[in-house]
Amino acid sequence: MTASAPSTTSASTSMAFVAFRVLLPFACGYFMSYLFRSVNAVIAPNLQRDLGIGAADLGTLTAAYFLTFSLFQLPLGILLDRYGPRRVQSCLLLSAALGAVVFAVGTNLSHLIIGRALVGFGVAGGLMSAMKAIALWLPKERWALANGVFMTAGGLGALAATLPVEFVLEHYHWTMLFWGLAALTVFASAMIYFVVPERPGAAVASASLGQQLRECGQFLTDGRFWKIAPVSMMGMASGMSIQGLWAGPYLRDIGGLDRAAAAQVLFIMAAALTAGFTLTGIAADRLQRRGFPLSRTMVWSVLLYAIVLAVLATGWTPTNPLLWIAFGIMSNTTALAYPILSGQFAPEQAGRVNTLLNGVVFGFTFFAQAGIGWLIALWPRNANGGYPLEAYQWTFGLAMLLLLLGLAWYLVPRRSAS
Repeated sequence: MTASAPSTTSASTSMAFVAFRVLLPFACGYFMSYLFRSVNAVIAPNLQRDLGIGAADLGTLTAAYFLTFSLFQLPLGILLDRYGPRRVQSCLLLSAALGAVVFAVGTNLSHLIIGRALVGFGVAGGLMSAMKAIALWLPKERWALANGVFMTAGGLGALAATLPVEFVLEHYHWTMLFWGLAALTVFASAMIYFVVPERPGAAVASASLGQQLRECGQFLTDGRFWKIAPVSMMGMASGMSIQGLWAGPYLRDIGGLDRAAAAQVLFIMAAALTAGFTLTGIAADRLQRRGFPLSRTMVWSVLLYAIVLAVLATGWTPTNPLLWIAFGIMSNTTALAYPILSGQFAPEQAGRVNTLLNGVVFGFTFFAQAGIGWLIALWPRNANGGYPLEAYQWTFGLAMLLLLLGLAWYLVPRRSAS
C-alpha cells in the first residue's frame, strides 16, 4: 500500500514530501542514465586497446545507447500517460542492469553494442518519467525550477563517470566496473518502486490506445512542436556527443593530455554541467517571475553555447578549465525546450509530447555521436594514434553551424492558424 501525498504542494512540508519521496528516487535513476551515457569518454582507450577499434567503431558503439533510447520514446510517452512514471521507470531500469551485465561479459564489438543498446533502452525514461512526475505533483510555474534542480542528478552522474571511474580503472578491469553499475541500477529501480507513492487523484489515462496514438500523430504535425524541436536537437545532440565521448579524445589528441589528466578536466566539465542544470533552472524561474519568458532565456543561452563551440573548434587553449566550465554550463541549456513545449499542451499530454521531443533529440544524437566518429576517421591518425586538429575543427564547427541554423528557425515567426 502506497502512502498518500498532500493535496497541494504550496506548503513547505508538501514540497519536502515531493522532493524526498518523489524526485529523489527518480534522481537515482537519472544519475545512472547520465553515468552510463558518459562513461565511455574515460574508458575509450581501454575499449580501443581491447577491441582494436578506431574512431568510427567507437562512435557507433557509444551511439547505440541513443538509438534504442530514441526509438522507445513514443511507446514510453504512452506508457507514462497510461500507467504513471513509478511503475514504468522501475521496470525499465532492470533492462539497463541487464545491458550492463551483457557489456561486462561481452567478448567482441557486437556483444558490447548489444549491451549498450539494452542500457539505452533501460534508461530511456530517466528524464521523461521525472518530468511526468513533476507535471503531476507541481504547478506549471514551478516546472522549470524543478526540472533544472532534478537534472542536477544527471550532472552528478556525469561527475561519477570521470575521476571516480578513472580511480576504479586503476584497480580493476573495466568489466568489473560494469558489474558494479548493474548492481547500482537494480538499487535505483527498487528505490523508485518502493519509495515513490502514486499521485492521489491522478488516474491512468482513460483514452484508448488508438486515441493516444492519434494524438501523438497530431503532436508530430503541430507547428509548435517543430518550431522548437530543431534547436533542441542541435543543442542537446552536440552537447551530449561531446560531453559523453568526444571531449576525452579531443583532450588527448589536441590538448596532449594523458588519460588521468583528461579525466581531471572532464571532472571539471561535469561539475560545471551539474551546477549548470541547477543554475539554469533557478535563473529561468526567477527571470520568468520578473516577466522574462523562458523562450528568451533559451535564445541567449544558445548564442553563448555557440560561442563556446566556436572556441573549441579553433583548438585555442584546448585544456583551459574555464573553457570546459563554460561548455558544461551552456551545453544543456536547450533543455529549457521541454518546459516551454509542455506548457503549451494539457498536463495529461505532457508525457507524450515530451517523450516525442526526447525521441527526436536522442535520435539525432545517435547520428551526431556516430557521425562525429565517422567524420574524424576521415583524417589519418598520427604517430601517437590520435587525430589532427583539422578533424575536430570540421566536426565541432559543423555542430556550431547546425545549432545556429536551428536557432534561426526557432526565431522565425510562426503563422497563426487562420
